[in-house]
Amino acid sequence: MSRLLTLFAISLIAAPALAGTTAIVGGKVHTVGPQGTIENGTVLIVDGRIAAVGDDVDVPAGADTIDATGKVVTPGLFAPFSQLGLVEVSSSAGPTDGSQRGERFTAGFDVADAYNPRSTLIAINRVEGVTRAVSAPSPGYPDASGAGHILAGLAAIVNLGDDEPIEQRSVAVVVALGESGSYFAGGTRAAAWLMLRNALDEALDYREHRRDFERGMRREYVHGIADLEALQGVINGNTPMIIGINRASDIEVLLRFVDEYSVKAIISGGAEAWMLADELAAAAIPVIVDPTANLPSSFDALNARLGATAILAEAGVKVAISEGSSHNARNITQAAGNAVAHGLDWEAALRAITLTPAEIYGTANTAGSLEVGKVADVVIWPGDPLEVTNYADQVFIKGEKIPMVSRQTLLRDRYLKSDGPPAYRKK
Repeated sequence: MSRLLTLFAISLIAAPALAGTTAIVGGKVHTVGPQGTIENGTVLIVDGRIAAVGDDVDVPAGADTIDATGKVVTPGLFAPFSQLGLVEVSSSAGPTDGSQRGERFTAGFDVADAYNPRSTLIAINRVEGVTRAVSAPSPGYPDASGAGHILAGLAAIVNLGDDEPIEQRSVAVVVALGESGSYFAGGTRAAAWLMLRNALDEALDYREHRRDFERGMRREYVHGIADLEALQGVINGNTPMIIGINRASDIEVLLRFVDEYSVKAIISGGAEAWMLADELAAAAIPVIVDPTANLPSSFDALNARLGATAILAEAGVKVAISEGSSHNARNITQAAGNAVAHGLDWEAALRAITLTPAEIYGTANTAGSLEVGKVADVVIWPGDPLEVTNYADQVFIKGEKIPMVSRQTLLRDRYLKSDGPPAYRKK
């Protein structure tokens, strides 16, 4: 790509249009809120927030009016677990900003400080409707630079189009348990549970003796003060733990653990969670699931199955849908479509990639649905957003019209329009 084209791309990707008053009229509006679906509806955006939604909205004179007749309007998509802004090229020689290693910083490892809003992955995903995401750390697998810890650190909610992309820091502590956690606990999942118990016990002790630390009277802990401070929200019941776990027997242990410590948990993965759907619903433990992960990829996922998402949702479990890849977080629409094909209600599937993730992370009062007063994250689609061949026509983040341009679209247009070298010529 030429230097001029590169600079042009950066200017488009980094500078969305200024917010003002915008009316999206005539579309089929899926509010994912109390108003349900509105045929021939209007969404009015004023100063970055939704000012009105309905089929009889008065459009102010001078508003930027977008005709969405025959199209579908939805809230922006919310990727519930990713490493957007933390990775660029997988397995590259560059820094691994999302990988926690060593024991010096564990629960306190805060990836928000490493987030890159200019990553090429941001534009690639937002032009396909992803407006918000949870960007989270993961424990680094053992190699020459060391190994990670079951406590991988703090996740953050980010938006994919604002000058201030970090919406909320420290929304959850990421924890690896089950088979994955055993890699960081001497090869046994039992030790991983002991490590987690020890961490929370130390956090509880630190809470009780914080005055001693202020007086310079130190107590001996395995974990550092930054980690114990990060765990205060967990033991207070305010900050959930995102637990990477799959096997049903491990989930049964988690259910007992959550009750014992009075903490909040979110299951990520949950290949066999459907087997305990009623118990998870009763314990109010949400599950972040990939509906297409139906193969026994490990001994922890022998009972993985299509239709698991529908079973969980029917039991009353809050289910958020994840694609499982930061590079293709945008594919959550395809994953949701697969869930519908295997029994999940269509409206529930749309909710699982918009409002439910916002509810899980405690931000549903500002995002996730098209309701008056909420942030105007809005997507206009040519048809069913869960249909694999439909791509977003226009995306708004905080009321700003996002340039529908990414590095991929620029390369596509360049080589479609140019004869170029023989290797690039159209036959």
